[in-house]
Amino acid sequence: MTLKEKCAVLEDRVKRLQEIGLALSTEDDINVIFELIMSEAKNITNADGRTLYMISDDGKTMKFEIMQTDSMNFAQGGTTGVEITIPPMQLFDEEGNPNHSSNVAYSANTGKTANIKDVYTAKGFDFTGPKNFDKSTGYKTKSVMSVPLKNHENDIIGVMQLINATDKKSGKVVAFSDDMQQQVESLASQGAVALTNKRLVAELKNLFESFIKLIATAIDKKSPYTGGHCERVPEIAMLLATAVENTKTGKYADFSMTEDERYELFIAAWLHDCGKVATPPHVVDKGMKLETITDRIEVMDTRFEVLKRDAEIATLKQQIELMAEGSANGSIKNLEEDLTKQIEQLSSDQTFIQKTNRGGEFMEEEDQKRVADIGSYKWNLEGEEINLFDDKDVRNLQIPKGTLLPEEREIINDHIVITIDMLEKLPYPKNLRNVPEFAGGHHEKLDGTGYPKGLKDEDMSIQAKIMAIADIYEALTAADRPYKDGKKLSQAMRIMGFMKKDYEIDEDLFEIFVKEGVYKEYAEKYLGENQLDEVDESSVLA
Repeated sequence: MTLKEKCAVLEDRVKRLQEIGLALSTEDDINVIFELIMSEAKNITNADGRTLYMISDDGKTMKFEIMQTDSMNFAQGGTTGVEITIPPMQLFDEEGNPNHSSNVAYSANTGKTANIKDVYTAKGFDFTGPKNFDKSTGYKTKSVMSVPLKNHENDIIGVMQLINATDKKSGKVVAFSDDMQQQVESLASQGAVALTNKRLVAELKNLFESFIKLIATAIDKKSPYTGGHCERVPEIAMLLATAVENTKTGKYADFSMTEDERYELFIAAWLHDCGKVATPPHVVDKGMKLETITDRIEVMDTRFEVLKRDAEIATLKQQIELMAEGSANGSIKNLEEDLTKQIEQLSSDQTFIQKTNRGGEFMEEEDQKRVADIGSYKWNLEGEEINLFDDKDVRNLQIPKGTLLPEEREIINDHIVITIDMLEKLPYPKNLRNVPEFAGGHHEKLDGTGYPKGLKDEDMSIQAKIMAIADIYEALTAADRPYKDGKKLSQAMRIMGFMKKDYEIDEDLFEIFVKEGVYKEYAEKYLGENQLDEVDESSVLA
């Protein structure tokens, strides 16, 4: 070979190493990386057989990842989908001594390449396995080379074994040359670095996801009434996102997301309520209007019983006076009738207050006035006559919807401001930069009446609109809220139909949510049997 030809060969090899290096650095699938390494090893050596082993986390065994033999048309592991059933190779004996009987185990334990020209004449290694394989299959194993995969920290993460280097011209099995060995060692090093980097990225991603889910779980566990909300909303969001992607007609016919964009939405869904970590539990858990740390309805019940007792005492005193004066029995009977009416009225008022305390969707003005009237009843406390309810109690009992006062509702609403503030402080990689916008938009409404920013339709991303529908549907159907029971499916969908009509949620996304059965798929998994009823979809979408 002339000098010019040698230079051309070397130039081609350098180019190939650059190409494989680029391919290894850009590929995310570990199995594809495995196969890229094996493919380039074949290109360098024209080896008929190739096996890739990866060392276990505890460093005691090596697992078969890929097995290929061209002449036998044999391939397992990697992207083939064919599982390798051979048990892992032991790297140490029973006493804990390194296993050097196998050339592969030797390379794993020492970090050295074992280049054997002929397994039938070689000394120092036990080749009983290959010889038995040859005997049973008719294959002829000759040259073998095992090369350790060392990463940038000089850690051995696996071993590549090549069998029967073949001369491209004659087709004969030859030994692995020193030049081949150097190139394969360089390739193995590149591969090991790429694999280590991918594993590190995967481990960091797993840690990141686990930390996010830990935060979400902590928020859900903070209150027994929101348990599971942070976990359920991502499921609804991803179901709807998939349905939107699959839609081929209408406004969102061209909508699609890359894997990175889907992951971005997934992370945003898990983090959408992270600001609740700063919300006081007594506000989140306020299931009754009079509830602070405890439900004060028992205090009110005691006061009603005091009023009844005082009424009875007053009546008895009047009866005694009448009897002492020798008055007619008719007057005493009238007093008893008046007392009965008083007790009945107080019992009715007490029942009304107990019911009012539970909260609801709407409270009539006349009921709010009745609360004020009852609150103005006088009762005796340590010799002083005071109102039955103080102003704060009256104000709480007059809450027209739900159980929260405006200032308490504002504290709850502030969780989204805190969420956005928290999320905007994080240094996101490029593929997660929209997380704050997606997560922070789930309380916005298309008509601009939502919070915290009052965004309108054109200001919101499709993902934020998806998040809004997911959050509303979960909240309506959740059976673990302190102020309400989980609504039946038909009721929840009817309410969302009105929200669509009032331009609060996206009409086209809601239509997909209904027509593609997203609401049903979620309901069948998470809703109780008592909530599952028939939904008139045409009426909901009308």
